[in-house]
Amino acid sequence: MYKVTIESVVGNTSVAIHNLEFDSRNVSLNDVFVAIKGTLSDGHQFIKKAADQGALAIICETLPENIVNGITYVQVADSHSALAIMAANYYGNPSEELKLIGITGTNGKTTVSSLLYQLFKKAGLETGLLSTVKIMVGDTEFKATHTTPDSLTINKYLREMVDAGVEYCFMEVSSHGIHQKRTEALHFVGGVFTNLSHDHLDYHKDFAEYRDVKKYFFDGLPKTAFALVNVDDKNGVVMLQNTKAKKQTYALKTYADYKAQVLESQFTGQLLKINNQEVWVKLIGGFNAYNLLAIYGTAQLLGLKELETLQLMSTLESVGGRFQYLISEKKITAIVDYAHTPDALKNVLETINSIRTGNEEVITVVGCGGDRDAQKRPVMGNIAASLSTKVVFTSDNPRTENPEKIIEQIETGVPAEHYKKTISITNRKEAIKAACQMAQENDIILIAGKGHETYQEINGERFDFDDFKIVNQLLTTLNK
Repeated sequence: MYKVTIESVVGNTSVAIHNLEFDSRNVSLNDVFVAIKGTLSDGHQFIKKAADQGALAIICETLPENIVNGITYVQVADSHSALAIMAANYYGNPSEELKLIGITGTNGKTTVSSLLYQLFKKAGLETGLLSTVKIMVGDTEFKATHTTPDSLTINKYLREMVDAGVEYCFMEVSSHGIHQKRTEALHFVGGVFTNLSHDHLDYHKDFAEYRDVKKYFFDGLPKTAFALVNVDDKNGVVMLQNTKAKKQTYALKTYADYKAQVLESQFTGQLLKINNQEVWVKLIGGFNAYNLLAIYGTAQLLGLKELETLQLMSTLESVGGRFQYLISEKKITAIVDYAHTPDALKNVLETINSIRTGNEEVITVVGCGGDRDAQKRPVMGNIAASLSTKVVFTSDNPRTENPEKIIEQIETGVPAEHYKKTISITNRKEAIKAACQMAQENDIILIAGKGHETYQEINGERFDFDDFKIVNQLLTTLNK
């Protein structure tokens, strides 16, 4: 059992509590309220509210001026850490009762975790998933709200998994989740690093901090675990520097424990050679070759047989919103992808360009999210314009920002020689419609940035919006 480091206590600790809560709105009689300092608000401001609603104990970093008789106050150095440890203990440390594998990196987390879940289910093993897209407890699906949920949610679902007989759980581990100690007090049997590129610099002060937060996850792995990293990414070696875990590597370009080569690539799939064994897979692109290699290595490290792993890999289906495509009656290919970072957009467009014959046009619809890292916006504009035949810049999830201002920032990255091939349409549905109207037979439309999301967030409201459904409807209508 993990222990919280306590700095001071006011009141009696020998009391029976009901629930743990870190949101004061959910506090009820005999609950423990943990005051967390967040990016937008500080839970210490709601200690009185929690007390008024019946909290029996308060966990905080700074004791309030007004101490209420009958309430126990526990001062800790780090409330995030305290919540993680308390959550794990409250639910009986479920991560120690199954094999928990964490997948981290800028791109590929959802694909790798989701496909590992898919593969292990196909292998007949009881499996769980904690991802951006969804949470799976065996065959039961729950809606996901964050890449890495809060500590209480993580441990709640892990306990449900253990009680349901789940043996393996694959979990996306975000930099936010690591930094906010949401994964502390969890027992991982393995960690996987996919890659690192420009992202989340609105949250982390610089790239070095972003990298070091990822590294912190590997530093904390026990010696009984494995650390599997992509060494074609220079940060892969960094992840291994101080880990006590068994060091394992994968790569397409350099020497590694798990090595792959792309032998053939089409829109319907690709032929890979993995450790001298050939396998046809339904997922395409070099980025997916890396993802599949990570999956292969993880499966081997968890004890699956090589031939069974390869056979199952050949049956894996693409994750929703990750290079999800359709071909219309007019033979227009529409691809929806979550690519919302420069690296991801570059990977998808390079994959498309490597497969097409050269006669087709590549029409890209792309924007950037509001209230997020603004530095990447001109970079995204440059990549889209340089690697596409035509580009429609549009709104993504503008949140509280003016979408037209975001588009203007994206446009500043467009090289002068490519400017004539770009247009801007703020309304995302109209932008997708324009791309569909431009497209002729055999052309390719890429709609990037939102992928699996079924909403658009504007001024604090979420409106129904599904890129894949919309492009499907538009191509069907316009073909008539």
